Amino acid sequence: MIGRARVLAAGLLATVLLGASACSSSDDKSGSDANGKALEKVTYLTTFGNAGRDAFAWVAKEKGYFKEAGLDVDIQLGKATGENVKLVAGGSAQYSNLDMIGAWILQATTPEYKDAFRTVAAVHQQSLVAIFVKDGGNITSPRDLAGKKIGAAANSVNQLLFPAYAQLVGIDPKSVTWVNVQTTDIPATLAAGRADAVSTFLISRTGIEKAAGKTIVLPYNNYLSDLFGNGIVASTKTIKENPDQVKRMRDALMKGLQYTIEHPDEAVDILHKAQPSSNPAAAKGEIDAMSPYVRPANNAPIGSMDQQRVAKALAILQGSGLFKGENLTPDQVVNFDLTPKA
Repeated sequence: MIGRARVLAAGLLATVLLGASACSSSDDKSGSDANGKALEKVTYLTTFGNAGRDAFAWVAKEKGYFKEAGLDVDIQLGKATGENVKLVAGGSAQYSNLDMIGAWILQATTPEYKDAFRTVAAVHQQSLVAIFVKDGGNITSPRDLAGKKIGAAANSVNQLLFPAYAQLVGIDPKSVTWVNVQTTDIPATLAAGRADAVSTFLISRTGIEKAAGKTIVLPYNNYLSDLFGNGIVASTKTIKENPDQVKRMRDALMKGLQYTIEHPDEAVDILHKAQPSSNPAAAKGEIDAMSPYVRPANNAPIGSMDQQRVAKALAILQGSGLFKGENLTPDQVVNFDLTPKA
């Protein structure tokens, strides 16, 4: 009996040890790629919050694209262009999705940002900045904005780019009063009449009209057609120290972006699973609205950037007086060695 008990105890111990070993192996594998190599930890900032325009990052994570690239990505909720740039420049994040035009203006006007980061991929091939007003009001064209109040996120590209837009539509940019509001409060600001108009992205129309009713949209790209929209930036420190990581991160994000516009319903589900506070209907509206702006012309790969177009965009910003510091060249804002190629 004693001998049998010893055999049973030994068998039980072996089972426990085997189970512990299996758990340890599984835990190790979760932090490593398919070849057992440890994943590189990086921090990525969304444009702002958990809106549909940023769903592709969570798609890349859920689908395993980051892990396939050897990356363990901490996706953090961004706080608009100015704040995101500050965090990337300060080393709190290595990557961010943000409005390229706003970022380039900050590079030109803020010395500590000039060499802090570079754009490595385009998310939107055209600027999606727009102004929304209630239909049936006293604003029906851009010129009617003179003397009005416009609500927008503080330090956002909407405010940074407005002087160039105002100049082209024929009004004094100083005639407009800006009302600083949280991005999540923009629909309610228009609905409650706390501002005569609000400025955010074209893709936010579904959410705005749900709160404020039918709107008239005044897109910046009607007058500023050569400008880009959102893009992926990487800190110059990361680019210098680990350019291969930047390529892998870029490719994983672009793979997630392509999957998102091809499977918007699934992308919304993935976003909501990761971020329960996200609004599925508004997220779907954003993804559908941004899809036509994601693919470049001439069948170029998603994320690619044309150097001549970048030069035109910079010329527009310079000509509009938005570069109060040193004028920038394309290679000072975009690392063309790292942008997607055919």
